Amino acid sequence: MNKRTFASIGLMGLAAALSGCQLMKQEPLVYSNPLWDGYLADPAVLQYDGEWYAYGTGKNEATGYHFPVLHSTDFVHWVPEGYIMPPLDNPAMTEYWAPEVVEKDGTFYLYYAGDLKMRVAKSNSPLGPFEDCGELLFPQWEFSIDAHPFKDPDSGERYLFFARDFLDVDRVGTGISVVKLGDDMISVTGPIETVATAIDDWQIYERNRSMYGGVYDWHTVEGPWVVKKDGLYYCFWSGSNWQSPDYGVGFSVAETPMGPWRDGGNKAGASVLNGKDNNLIGPGHCSVTLAPDGKTHFMVYHSWNPEHTRRVMCMDPIEWTGKGPKVKNPAFGVKAEK
Repeated sequence: MNKRTFASIGLMGLAAALSGCQLMKQEPLVYSNPLWDGYLADPAVLQYDGEWYAYGTGKNEATGYHFPVLHSTDFVHWVPEGYIMPPLDNPAMTEYWAPEVVEKDGTFYLYYAGDLKMRVAKSNSPLGPFEDCGELLFPQWEFSIDAHPFKDPDSGERYLFFARDFLDVDRVGTGISVVKLGDDMISVTGPIETVATAIDDWQIYERNRSMYGGVYDWHTVEGPWVVKKDGLYYCFWSGSNWQSPDYGVGFSVAETPMGPWRDGGNKAGASVLNGKDNNLIGPGHCSVTLAPDGKTHFMVYHSWNPEHTRRVMCMDPIEWTGKGPKVKNPAFGVKAEK
């Protein structure tokens, strides 16, 4: 066989391989909402080493462990891997909320709210168990929840987005702030900037609510998750009362992680994901991850089951429109996304 013949066969083989790859890419991604029928609220997805892990609020009543984790090797089938956080004895806490896990230098850090105050735990495995580090991230506040550690894909700098209470704004209630995350991953540094507070009545959590020695029409903006796309930073957040049908996902946008941030067009309601015109009830508290194709953003979120007895984990692709991100065809049931 001469070199020309060998080269021709090589080129034909390469063309066939590329054609096969194109056919594979055209196959739809078939999945079914909910992804798991068990209780898992506030889902936060970690994509690590070509696999996906989803962490959420929940408790194993038999063992007392918190935070269920689901694991997927194909982005379609999600397998429960148990609960990753043993209860603390000192301090003993009642509430464990909204975990999110990130990896740095082979160590996995879990950010969560324990009795309404932000804490950090760590492990040498994404499946835990996680050991609390014994530090409060924001000891100056009575309330801080929903931490989202964000690593800028270009600069490599790390930031912590989180929810806290605002009493000095027009619409009093819970909103979102951002601060730089320390190199040790368990401290914060520098100024704290505001990302989003409530802008309309649809974000009311409860009217005439007694808080901090006063009575307020209390608003809520919570559950931040940040994505950088086309040079802009998008902070997805959830607004309203998590127990109500009005709960949904909106977004703010900025040129830098520290802002200034501006609303993305949510005056009339949650613009990215809501329960209108579908069979979802109070969808929200999302995370965002890439599908196996490495380019399609999927929003992973919780919704109440039809019986309104538990929050379950769902996902759907994000469409980036001229008016901003929008979740495509959110609903329960079998889906096929190309």
